[in-house]
Parts: sequence; structure tokens; C-alpha cells
Amino acid sequence: MTVLDTTISTPLSSTSTLSVPPSPGLTESLPSIIDGKILSAKSPLLSASTVIERIASRANTSSTVFIYDLAEQVGFGALTKNWSRSDASTAPIVSLQTRAGAGLSLVGRLSQSTSKNAVSNAILTAYNTPTGLASMVYSLSYLPEPTSNSRLVIQVPTVTPVGESFALSPTLAPFNPALSILPEHFTVLLSATAQEAIVITALSYRLTNSHVIHLFDHHGTTRESGLATSLSLPTYQAGLSVEDSLAGAGYKLFDYAGDTEAHTVIVVLNGPLSQAAKPVASKTTGLGIVSVRLLRPWKEEALRAAIPASTKSVYVLDDVPTEYAQGSLYLDVFSSLLDSPTPAPTVKSLRVTPARLQAFLHAPSALTAFILNLLPQVQVPASPSTSGDVKKLLFFSTPKAGQAEVPEGVERIFTSPTLAVRRLTDYDAFSKPGGIVADRVVIAKKGEEHAVPLHFTLPINSSAGEADFISVLDPSILKTHSIAAHLKPSSPLLVVTDWSPAELASNIHPETAALIRKRQLHLCTINVKEIAEAYSSDAASIAVQNAVTQLAFLRLYLGQLATEDAVLRLAAKTLGECVQGIDLSKLGAHAWAGLVEVELPEVEASDASSSPLKLFDFNAIAVDTADGETVVNGAKLGSWHDAAKHIIFPSAFTPPIVPDGTTEYPRDPALRPEVPEHTFLVTCTVNKRLTPLEYDRNVFHLEFDTSGTGLKYAIGEALGVHGWNDADDILEFCEWYGVDPNKVITIPIPGGDGSQMHSRTVFQALQQQVDLFGKPGKTFYADLAEYASRQTDQYALRFIASPEGSATFKKLSEKDTVHFADILRRYPSARPGIEKLCEIVGDIKPRHYSIASAQAVVGDRVDLLVVSVDWVTPSGSPRYGQCTRYLAGLKVGQKVTVSIKPSVMKLPPDNTQPIIMAGLGTGAAPFRAFLQYRAHLASQGIPIGPTYYYFGSRHRSQEYLYGEEIEAFILDGTITRAGLAFSRDQKQKIYIQNKMVEDGKDLARMLLRENGVFYLCGPTWPVPDVFEALVSAMGLYEGVDAERAGSFLEGLKDEERYVLEVY
Repeated sequence: MTVLDTTISTPLSSTSTLSVPPSPGLTESLPSIIDGKILSAKSPLLSASTVIERIASRANTSSTVFIYDLAEQVGFGALTKNWSRSDASTAPIVSLQTRAGAGLSLVGRLSQSTSKNAVSNAILTAYNTPTGLASMVYSLSYLPEPTSNSRLVIQVPTVTPVGESFALSPTLAPFNPALSILPEHFTVLLSATAQEAIVITALSYRLTNSHVIHLFDHHGTTRESGLATSLSLPTYQAGLSVEDSLAGAGYKLFDYAGDTEAHTVIVVLNGPLSQAAKPVASKTTGLGIVSVRLLRPWKEEALRAAIPASTKSVYVLDDVPTEYAQGSLYLDVFSSLLDSPTPAPTVKSLRVTPARLQAFLHAPSALTAFILNLLPQVQVPASPSTSGDVKKLLFFSTPKAGQAEVPEGVERIFTSPTLAVRRLTDYDAFSKPGGIVADRVVIAKKGEEHAVPLHFTLPINSSAGEADFISVLDPSILKTHSIAAHLKPSSPLLVVTDWSPAELASNIHPETAALIRKRQLHLCTINVKEIAEAYSSDAASIAVQNAVTQLAFLRLYLGQLATEDAVLRLAAKTLGECVQGIDLSKLGAHAWAGLVEVELPEVEASDASSSPLKLFDFNAIAVDTADGETVVNGAKLGSWHDAAKHIIFPSAFTPPIVPDGTTEYPRDPALRPEVPEHTFLVTCTVNKRLTPLEYDRNVFHLEFDTSGTGLKYAIGEALGVHGWNDADDILEFCEWYGVDPNKVITIPIPGGDGSQMHSRTVFQALQQQVDLFGKPGKTFYADLAEYASRQTDQYALRFIASPEGSATFKKLSEKDTVHFADILRRYPSARPGIEKLCEIVGDIKPRHYSIASAQAVVGDRVDLLVVSVDWVTPSGSPRYGQCTRYLAGLKVGQKVTVSIKPSVMKLPPDNTQPIIMAGLGTGAAPFRAFLQYRAHLASQGIPIGPTYYYFGSRHRSQEYLYGEEIEAFILDGTITRAGLAFSRDQKQKIYIQNKMVEDGKDLARMLLRENGVFYLCGPTWPVPDVFEALVSAMGLYEGVDAERAGSFLEGLKDEERYVLEVY
């Protein structure tokens, strides 16, 4: 039966978007919140996650919203930040990073002794993921008791990257181990449906006697649009217990579904897994499901009341990190039933690791079989999701496809009082350069729709045929991904392309062609671009293309019911009678005539050389804000190609490793074979800007995962980064130089005897190895002169390389700051072959950055603190620091080649020796590692000496680097004394040497009498002033004359007690 309602009357926007379309009229349609009620919600396509952010970010709900980086990286928090720039009713926001000590800022803001807000209305909100929440739990133990005007609410989107592909998962495994140390004054609530998530979000701000953690399904359900949610919320009476508050909203602490006389009961946390399991229980005799909505405080009596008296066996599904971990939910359930006054059923633990949960998501039938295998009698597996009146549609496109908004248009067509339409957009940023967008659309009659998350209802990570219709809006996807595998037999596959039917047939992958024939699929194509260009050649043609695509969809969707008139009447309800001034009937006629079914020729054998097709993998979430920004996994997006460019040349990242048998982690000879250092391949997991966007300095924090690499580093050592040149600059150069970037060249390894060679494409060599945009030395000019065909170029190059040309060379190098590519353009007749050019230019040298972490504290991780280097030449050309530009552009999941370099920055051998640290700007990096380690020692009860920390930058509000951590170290006593100098925050400039003068008595004593150690890291300019401040202090407080004091400090250098790392 075809699901169809022709009484629809909803508007359709004809604008184009490159990714998830923003909610229509975002600022106007978002609800206002008054006394706990959402009013004026106009958009039927609003997702629950958007509403949750709106509730949590209102100034009359929260006094401050703390947005942690991990939440932003899963698409939660970007809208709040956007609203804060344009909507005065948004609460103040603070961006934080998730790391050791995460949460201490919240403690400080709620503590009476340190927070001005503590005496006013300090209802703080924090956004973080299960992983981030686990990092916060220890700090949360220091929170003061909640009061009606001082408490914390943490909104937790349950999304976690898992596995080597960073696939996004709804697992709670990262948080599970930390649950046992969560303070007692916390309420932990879990929501599964969109309506429930909205209601519990509002409720969490009415629980005045508790801090609250709310976990909701941002992995799927709350990101869906079209769900039937009521935006009129119950009015909650402040001060009620959590039980009474939930009851007032129509919810129980524990939900039960299934046979009322069940002998087997499964207990699972309220979320996507419980929603997928409930339909199985509803169709299976003897089976029941208990969903845990209130995890803390744990209510034993309520659990016992929820489980039928007939129950013989209870299985607890626990999200755990590994098969060997014991879940906290099992312990809660076991202890509750152990003390039961009635005969207790047996309680068994079923550990659900992230890998097993992913398997359930990819193949929901596996979850059904898993559940039914728990029953004492064999059951026939039941379909958990659909009836014949449910239609499942899939749309595959790329972020830049012109018809990327077609799925939203289809959703609007069917949205009506009688139909329930759900749509979910996911992204795969890694399996194809440029990324892939997948839109699931499920249509059902009102009252027949299911609450099962769409990831279970319509899986696209497996080859099971579940979809009734698929549209491919970018035909290149068919070359790389298994798309037809998702279709039911005899279903239509619409490919929107400007290829002719014959070209499409010849470009179909052999696997796809075989599957189309086997399942008797209807492969259809339409050239919407050609139709649109017949009427318009400007940007308006995108709207016309979208309209024609929807008309073609309706014809195929209606099947035997389709007539040209019926399609037009249905489409006119949303498109109107004309599109961009073009009569809809004309477009309908073109769509009807232009839709062609493609007959695939029979082939004798498949092409064995074809690469195997891939399956879609959900690993990115995109958010479009009202001002046109696209935020993907927490980063503003310049190019989807940049988001996954490391997969274009996988051999450069994952070459074969040749073990030598002598070490556990042998050196990989394919990773920069020309450098003598042991190199490692690490993975970027965090790239977070620390300074405001409007600030003229981009200071950013990086974290790299070193698991499985064997990388070890000592405190204070430096990380050598083997950076890459910008891809666009390389392609532009190749075009100018007249060389094919895909040509393979073989070049000798620099520094060798000429016998060792390695092969790269030109693009790989110039991007990853050759220092094309570095500063040329004199020898380059002499070498290049040999290839100049014009005498004037040859003479000029030889002159610059000669002693007589030193002034010209100096001007080019220091004032004009030319690079190798500039010189090649200045003297265009000097054009050596590309292999020779690579040799005479030389390789990119690693840039070294002080490591900003202590491995004893962070484990398999290394952190960096970096400032982007950029300037403008006298001629007006922009220039960038090669490596800082590379690092600033890193995306999460990208691989980076690094090495370790020893440093003079070392902690003293005696932990009780006083240390004095002075850092300017990013010079704070090694001192963060020092402080982490001293705090680690103190936490183990090991005595540490006095720790003085001086930090200097221009503005506290813009460049107080790691300020949250520093304040936490001050609070817990790790830092004995902090001298913070923000030079431009007051009329008279204050520098770190001024702060040192204030502490002169202590500094002189520690250096002269207590074996103290002084460190300075940063630019060279303050060295004389710092030296003078110490000399003066020794004279003023210890009676040492200036000459002897100066000699004393110089002598400390030999003892490694006066350590300078300046640049």
C-alpha cells in the first residue's frame, strides 16, 4: 500500500544548502520559554536537540552555560554560541576544554567562598558528552550542596566516537565506570524519545534540591525532525521530588513493556537500545523490558514494583568499555532484587561493549536474535519495526550537491495531520573524499508510527534491503559505495545526474549492476540540470533543479497510481503553481518526459580489478547556524575535502610496517625515511581554538592519541611535527609549473648516498615532503641559475648567490620574506624538471613545539599549545607559518607524523625544590606539564615544593591560556603563588617582570637559600628585564651586589637552575 495524503499544505523553501538545512526561520520559530512553557513554536521540522539547547540556554533558565569541547564535537552547543551573538535572551556562555580537572570551574562558580554568583541566582548549565562527563566526575565531588538558587544541570548528548573509524555511537560505556563515584546529591535522568527529552530538559531546571545530569539520544532520536512532539510543557512546581515531578509529567521511574506475566525480563537504560527492544517484547510471549529512566538516586522499591511477580530470570544490559568490565547497572539491579521480600529471580549481566552496540545498530536483526536467545524456549524472530503502511526512503548526496535539500522538501510534502514523517541526516566524512550525506525519511500513518530510532528502523551500515525508494543525488557515490544493497526487491533507484543513460550504465560498479539485476530494481535517471538550464542559467536554477527532482520522486513513489496530473496536484501543495516564475506544469512535463529507466547490459563476468564497494559509516554531525556557518564535529567548516583529505592518499598514512624484531614498537621506514629521528604516527583527537574568533591571534590547543605507537616523552620535551603544505597552494603551483600532480616520481632520500630512493606522486611529494614554501638559502639561487634559459634570469640568480649580492639576498629573505615558489615565479625561465626541483629545494624540516602535557597524567596522549603565525609582505602578499597553518587546519581523526626532541626544560630531581616558572603566551606550554605532574604527585600524598607561576599576555578575557586549569591549580594549592600580567587590561602596562618584583623577597630566598630553579619560556624580549628583576631582588632582600648577583644567575645556568627557552 502506498502511504499518501493529498491534503498537505506546507511551504517549501527553494534555497540551496550544502549540508543540514537550518531550521526554517530559526530565530523566529524557536520557542520562547515562560514559566516552564514553550510558546510560539511554529516549525514542524524543529529537532528536539534544538529545543533542548533553546531551553537550556535561556537567561531565565541558566545564569551561565558552560560548553565543553566534546559536546561541540558531536554537534551540541554550536547553536547556543550562535544565539549568544544575536539574541539578548541567551545566557552568558563559557567555552571549556575537557581534560584533567574538567569541572573545577563549575565548582568554583558554585562555591560560596569563590563565586559572586553563589549569593544570586546561579543555576549553571554545562554541555558535555559521556566521555567528558566521566572526566568531570572527580571534580564534581567538590560541588557544594545544591540549593534553590545555586545548582548545576548537565545536559549530556549521548554520542561517542568509537573504533578506528571514529564511528559515532550512543554508548554510555565511558561514563559507566565513573558512576560509582558520582556524588550523592546528583539526580541522573535518561530520556529516549524526543518528547521525553524536551520534557525532562525543562524538568531538570525545576528540581531545586539536586544537581541534575540529563542524558538524551542525540545520536539519533533528538536530531530527527518531524517527530510528533508537543511544545506545550507541564507547569512544574519547584521543590517537588524527582518522583513527583516525573509523575506530574506522565512518566515513571522505570517503564515496563511486554508480557505482564513475563518469565524473562531485560533491564536496560532508557535510550535507543530500550526503544529498539520494546517492539520485540510486545510481540514475544514471556518477555518483558524494563527501561531505567531514573538512574540516580537509585530506587529499589520502584524497580521491584516494575518487575512482574512471575519473573524467573532478569538480564541486565550494561554499557561497558570491555567484556571484562562490570557494569554499575547490574550491581544496582542485583542488590535491589537480592533484598527482595519475595523469592528473587536470578540476575545475570549482559555486557554491551561499544563494538557490540555498533553491531546491533548495523544489523537490528542481530539485536532481535540476541534478545530471543535469552528465552528458555526457541522463538521465531519478530520484525521489530514496521508494518506494510510504513514507507522507508533513502537519499544519498554529497555536501556540495545542488539537490542536497531535496530530502527536506520531501519531508514537507508528506507532513500533515494524518501522516507522521521522520527525517534524520547523517554524515560520513572519511570513506569518500568530500564526504557523503545520508538522509533517512520514514513515512507512516499517524498512530501507526513507531518510536524505534531511525538507525534501527532503517540501517544503512549493512547490506540488508530495507528501503522502499533510494535517490542518489551525486552519481559519483555509486562508484565507491554499496547503495543498491539497501533497496527491497523491485524498488526504484533514482540517480540524478547529467550523465546520459548509456554513460550511467557504463559507470555502474559491477557489484551494483549485479545486485540491480538480482533484485530486479528499477534504475531510473533524470538530468535536472539540463531541464533547469533551459529556463534559467543563474543561481535560481538550483531551486528549479530541486523542484524537478521532487516531481521525479513523486512519479516513482506513487508507482501505479502516478499520473502527470496527480503528481502536479500533489507537488503544487508545497511548490505552488510556479517555481522561480516557471509554470509548474511545464516543469512537470519535462520531469515526466525526462525520467528514463536504464537497462543494464548483461555481462559475462564482473571486473575483478574493481575496488570493493564500501558501506556508509556515520562519523560526523553537521549543524547549520542562522548566520550561514556550517559547524562539523565542533569545527567551522571551510571544505569537506579538508575534513577527510588524509584518506585521499592512504599509503602516506598507513604504509606497511617492517619490524626489525628488536623493539615492541619498531620504527616505520615509510614515515619520513629521510629523517634520522624515530617518527610516530599519531591521531588528532582535539583541535580547539582558545582565543575568541574576533581576537587577532589564533591560539589553539591540540591533543593527539598515541595509543599503540610506543611514543614516550619526558616532561618538558618538545614534539617535532612533520607538517604538510596547503593542498590548494600545491595544486595551484602544479598548474602554473605545468606538471601533472598525479604523476609518480622517484627521488633520492636527502642526506643519503644517492642509492636510496622513494616514490611519491608529485602532489604527495610537494605537499608532504618538499619545502616549497620555505625560505631559500643562497645555494638554491646558485643551483637554480643552472636551469635558467634566459641570460638575464641566470645572471640575476648568480648575483644573489654571490658575496656581492648579500644585500639583495638579505632584502629578499628578511623584508620580502620570499619562498622557493616565489623565486621560481620571479625567474620563470629557470625551470628544472620536477624531480630535480624536489632535490634542490630540500625537505620540510620538523617544527618543534613544547609539549603541554605530562604523560604520567594523561597517558597515551600528547598535547600542544600553538599560535598561528601569519603576516603580510611589503607587497601586500599574505604569508603563513607553514607548520602552524597545517596544525590549525587539522581535523579530528587526521593522522600526523611526529618525533620527540629533548629539551632543557626539566623538572628538578628533588620534588621539594622550589620552582619559579615564567611564561609568555604559548610559552606557558611546558609549565602546564610541570603543573600537571606536581598536582599528580600531590594527589598521591608525595610532598612538593613551592611552585610560583608567572604568565603574561595582552588581555585576560582573550588570552588567559588554560585559565580554567590555572585557577583550579591555585585553588587546590598546586600553585603557591600566581603572578598574572595582562599588559593591556589597564592604562599602565604590567609585565611579568613587574609581578616578579612584587614577589622579589620570596624569589631571592628560593634561589639563594632553598636550591630553587627558575624557568623562562617565550619570546626573547623580556630576558634582560627578568634578569634585572632577579638581580635587584637579591640586592634588595639578600644584600648581594649587582655584579655578584649577575654572576650567580649565570652560574645557575650550568647547574640547570636558570633555564631559558626563548625564541
